[in-house]
Amino acid sequence: MISKNIQVDVIELARLAGHRIMEIYEKDFSVFEKEDLSPLTEADLISHQTITNKLAEITPDIPVLSEESASEELQNRMSWDSYWLIDPLDGTKEFIKKNGEFTINIALIESHAPSFGVVYAPALDVSYYGGREIGSFKAIGVEGVVEIRTKKSTSGNMKIVGSRSHQSEEFKKFIENYPNADIISMGSSLKICLVAEGEADLYPRLGPTSEWDTAAAQAVLEGAGGQLEDYNTGKILGYNKKKDSLLNPHFLARS
Repeated sequence: MISKNIQVDVIELARLAGHRIMEIYEKDFSVFEKEDLSPLTEADLISHQTITNKLAEITPDIPVLSEESASEELQNRMSWDSYWLIDPLDGTKEFIKKNGEFTINIALIESHAPSFGVVYAPALDVSYYGGREIGSFKAIGVEGVVEIRTKKSTSGNMKIVGSRSHQSEEFKKFIENYPNADIISMGSSLKICLVAEGEADLYPRLGPTSEWDTAAAQAVLEGAGGQLEDYNTGKILGYNKKKDSLLNPHFLARS
């Protein structure tokens, strides 16, 4: 586990990248298309550069893997025992829609698990951070830090989080099992954070995600007493296993 000082530096780094993203968010910007047909903006790239350059200064001995990393870096990860895993702009579709539901995700992966994570929503100026060994916290702005915990029990209707932009047919079938549930629509890794802070009971993700989408929020969820598990096997999601793909299986975030 990294030191408390480094944790603070990384939390501040997420805010710095967020400020640079917001400079683009508040003006007109171009949208490009990646090879997998997903959208890309200059904000993704500026955030990527800001985070990777600064992490190289803060922890020069820990490699960095980003959604926007080059293909050779994706292959090098196989030999890493620990590394930073980042999504410089999670929820690019929400960013393009300008609905505020996008985040910066920074996670430290150690022994195939996220030990520390930061999720920062710059348009909301809300940070979530923590890990299994240190607990998890929410900060609005730079003040008002509170420790967060998942719900201990369900009272009233079940609250289930769904994706703002990616509701699959599988998700629609899942919620048929909970006819009285309240469905909360949200974008990006904020969905997992809602479970972490006790504002929702479940978040079933029954569509595609990659490891950088979930790692930081999984650290926060675990620090708050919850878990992120493979929907089919019940096993806790792991990272950087010996496989070519960085895609996650379908999963369930729960208290």
